[in-house]
Amino acid sequence: MSDHESFGLSSFADLRVVELGVWVAAPSAAALLADWGAEVIKVEGPTGDPMRNVFGSIGIGGDLPNPAFALDNRGKRSMALNLREPGDRQHLEDLLATADIFISNLRPDALDKLDLEPAATVRRHSHLVYCSVSGYGLRGEDRNRPSYDIGAFWARSGLSGQMADGDGAPLNARGGVGDHITGLAALAGILAAVLQQRETGLGRVVEVSLLRTGAYVLGWDLGLQMALGKVAGAEPRHRNQSPLMNSYRAADGRWFFFTGLEAERHIGAVCRALGHPELIDDERFSSAVAMRRHRTDVVALLDDIIAQRPLSEWSERFDREGVWWAPVQSPAEVIADPQLLANDGFVEVEGGVLRSVNGPVTFSDMASNPAIAVPELGEHTAEVLAELSDGAHRRGRTRAGDAGSQASVVTGGQDRS
Repeated sequence: MSDHESFGLSSFADLRVVELGVWVAAPSAAALLADWGAEVIKVEGPTGDPMRNVFGSIGIGGDLPNPAFALDNRGKRSMALNLREPGDRQHLEDLLATADIFISNLRPDALDKLDLEPAATVRRHSHLVYCSVSGYGLRGEDRNRPSYDIGAFWARSGLSGQMADGDGAPLNARGGVGDHITGLAALAGILAAVLQQRETGLGRVVEVSLLRTGAYVLGWDLGLQMALGKVAGAEPRHRNQSPLMNSYRAADGRWFFFTGLEAERHIGAVCRALGHPELIDDERFSSAVAMRRHRTDVVALLDDIIAQRPLSEWSERFDREGVWWAPVQSPAEVIADPQLLANDGFVEVEGGVLRSVNGPVTFSDMASNPAIAVPELGEHTAEVLAELSDGAHRRGRTRAGDAGSQASVVTGGQDRS
């Protein structure tokens, strides 16, 4: 068994993925394939994926550690190619002839200019699963509109508006959230197409967009809009329609959520844990309908009670009474959470210099080895070109430090989605 095979799932050992991706959405899908044992070759322009310098691009500083890039690019091999030069463009074409999967989130017009239009590319390489990840899709007047996830996934899909605060200001989401959800959608589509590919020997185009993924995530609200012609937006917490699915702040300033979706099932335990069993007989707490009707009073009363004790005391009471709840944790608390640690929430990256967030899936028969290191720009260009020249189309990945001379190619770049 080769080193490549022992690293991940044996069914992925001969799976070659070529990624022409920038920033997050496409690279994140390819990174999970690498985590699971696929060989992933990341093709970058001469200046590299701009995500390599994400902190510099927003004015923070270009010399900081970059765990964001590591999360979505560990375990890959990097080729630096100028795809506007015919020779390098041919290198990519030769590479695609050896690949099972091609994934890109360049805008459709950029792909067209490079003669990488999805359907035409699959006609040239009939075996290839080609996954296009875009902001707005491959058709329509806005197919080439540039967008990050804050634009297509959050804003245009309706998500940020539906999560607006009490003043109507739309949610300004944390970076990469919509991209990573879209990456998971891309991964699902890729694997479905690979199953068909292994049955028929034929590839196909898989389309994923930030906009469609965002609309799917907001599917409940959009379904209500289509069925009823209207849908309620987000409400401030003091008017939450489900007081037992709401956030509260304890005496020590710590926030937590009750998660009692089925109000009538949970209200008794909550009242007992709060030390106020008499509330069970209060008309305002008598049913889910009553709690919703009197929600402002109910939330205010719960606020007053909960503000009298620190969360450490409430947590003991809640657990004793079987209350459903969860703490609101800071990033520092999350990375020390024993439950996340017990379930392989993090992975060491080779070299011992970085711990990274693990992917969301664990396989029972796959060893939890350190992730292969993040490649330097162009680290494997000469190595991959030599493999192509030698006809070694299914050569497994090497561990960091084993092999691979660095090579770089001058001028040029890539448009991004």
